[in-house]
Amino acid sequence: MECLDTIADYGLRSIGIGERLLPRENFTLCQQFTLIGSGMLWNIYFGVLSLLAGFFLATAVALGKAARNPVLRKSSEWFIFIFRGSPLFIQFFFAYFLFLALKGQYPFFDPFTAAWLGALLVLFLNTSAYTGEIFYGALQSIPKGDIEAADAYGLSGWSRFRRVIWPTMLRLAWPAYTNEAIFLFHSTTLVYFSGFPAWQQKGDALYYASYFADKTFNPFVPYPILAGYFILLTLVIITLMGRIGARLNRHLPQEAKRTRFRFRPQLIR
Repeated sequence: MECLDTIADYGLRSIGIGERLLPRENFTLCQQFTLIGSGMLWNIYFGVLSLLAGFFLATAVALGKAARNPVLRKSSEWFIFIFRGSPLFIQFFFAYFLFLALKGQYPFFDPFTAAWLGALLVLFLNTSAYTGEIFYGALQSIPKGDIEAADAYGLSGWSRFRRVIWPTMLRLAWPAYTNEAIFLFHSTTLVYFSGFPAWQQKGDALYYASYFADKTFNPFVPYPILAGYFILLTLVIITLMGRIGARLNRHLPQEAKRTRFRFRPQLIR
């Protein structure tokens, strides 16, 4: 019953619901599991929204990089180069202080100094750049026979892109895109250690894990709990992305499906 009370008090604390004060002593495993799990809500929020929005911008960036128009091509290339060439931690840091400076002159930028919007924007742009490069590589790998077949059927313009080019691009890019999705969710742990402050101690999972590690002087309990939560989240991502990938490849022989989808984690960015 005591653990159920702890879950009721701290289960939604990271979003401002429940007990305001954090426990100060006699920390229990239930408290650590509950608060770190509560912080995972923010990691899921950052990851899901930036991944969904970044998917569409990445498609536009990939098409821009493949475009004949030099303005579109160079703009896409520089966008990818800047966000892939600089560390995500530094992007958070500079974005926060940029929004802070703009806030003094333009009140419109006030919400951007909060993590829920400012950090989300940085993650959105970062994953768009990485995914844009993945999609561009897939565009370049589309067999010419597919495009020639589309031309033979009289498809052109938007119809050819929607029915042939875009599905083929996604099918080729999906294994690498799955890895990018996993890495993006892991990258959300950098939000509250870059520049964006945790308002009233309402941080993400790593924020609470660090709190317990500092208070107990024992990092070997909260950090494995945090790792366990992210392993479970990774399994969910792999399952969902695998189902989507299977749908994209439903027309391929079964043997090709098994060999095409393999988990290749990105150990370093």
